[in-house]
Amino acid sequence: MADNKVFTRELVAETVGELNIADLENATIGEILLVASALERKTGIPFIRMDQGSPGLPPNKIGIEAEKEALDSGIVSQYPAAAGVAELKEQASRFVRAFIDVEISPEACIPTTGGVAASFASFIAATQRLEGKDKVLFIDPGFPIQKSQLKILGIEWVSFDIHDFRGERLRAKMEPLMRSGEIAAIVYSNPNNPAWICLEDSELKIIGELADRYDAVVMEDMAYFCMDFRRDLGRPFEPPYPPTVARYTDNYILLLSSSKIFSYAGQRIALACISDALFNRHYENLARRYGDSGIFGQTFIASILYMITSGCTTSTQFAYARMLKEACDGRIDFVADTRIYAERAERMKQIFRENGFRIVYDRDVSRQVGDGFFFTLGYGEMSGGELLRELLHYGVSCISLATTGSEQQGIRACTSRMKEELYPLLRERMEGFRRDHPVEE
Repeated sequence: MADNKVFTRELVAETVGELNIADLENATIGEILLVASALERKTGIPFIRMDQGSPGLPPNKIGIEAEKEALDSGIVSQYPAAAGVAELKEQASRFVRAFIDVEISPEACIPTTGGVAASFASFIAATQRLEGKDKVLFIDPGFPIQKSQLKILGIEWVSFDIHDFRGERLRAKMEPLMRSGEIAAIVYSNPNNPAWICLEDSELKIIGELADRYDAVVMEDMAYFCMDFRRDLGRPFEPPYPPTVARYTDNYILLLSSSKIFSYAGQRIALACISDALFNRHYENLARRYGDSGIFGQTFIASILYMITSGCTTSTQFAYARMLKEACDGRIDFVADTRIYAERAERMKQIFRENGFRIVYDRDVSRQVGDGFFFTLGYGEMSGGELLRELLHYGVSCISLATTGSEQQGIRACTSRMKEELYPLLRERMEGFRRDHPVEE
């Protein structure tokens, strides 16, 4: 067999051994980052980095200026309020109204130190509120870190791969799982990390109805907010609005992050936007455990979230508030700012398809999956782990779909770190990959 590898098997194996990575085919994002960085350092040969979903655009300048103003004001000498800066809470409520067409009071919009902190606190509150209702249901594939959080907390979960259960089939799959009465929370991302599928209104209606019937909290991760570029989203106070479970139930927490839509990831700021009905609901279990009012929102803020992060960085809250305000006022077009991810995905997919790859999650209910921050790839009969390992030898890093809860064979590719000068390199390497791994058309 011809050999067009960029890195020899011996070099990759040696590097993996030096890093004490036990199972390369099921390696975490962090482990893949280590391998790619080490190979680059040893050889000087650049990797095409499709592993970590880190923003690949400059941070929003309006946020930076607002943060500087807050620092200069001297306000950062004081601890931030546990519930968040009033200005951010007001602008968050307005943003949800402007871009989702949902009413959530400022009181129930709570800043968190990134979306990870929001989900961590939400898992705790949701699974402790009712006796015997203490498991989490993941609609996979999904963000691996959320399951890692449950491992830390000792919370059990169940999951299923949505690939074969779109549309009305989703109800038939979910209802038997919900009927046990043990499910406290339902978790998914929309658009989806890693598959970039988008749940449609009919599916969200099913989830909302089941959440009401079985009293479960829906945690809707909107990290890639309005990034379904197939639709003309993102005009403040004007339809169309992105689909959300909030139209079909009051048992929800929306997780809204600044990381992708404003490329403000390094400052770790997000929002947990809790429906007013859930925020104000009393739970005797919470009152007994924490010795507080037992009101969901108050317990979430003062007895849980504050114990994790003691509030969010004050200056960053002012930055986020200003960016939300300017978006609502039409002076920031965050959808146009992030559309480049879709353009990158389209070009990258074309190169992969021309070289024998296929898109694994290729359709939503009613149309072909869109282009955006992530996409999925399969190749011949290779498992996801085998494909991950082989691509490393060709200077391309990614993660296996198996680590995201998927039952499909393939890998997740991220577009965020793609640069113009890397497209010819990607084409050259994938042409070599195809020559070394011939498959029937």
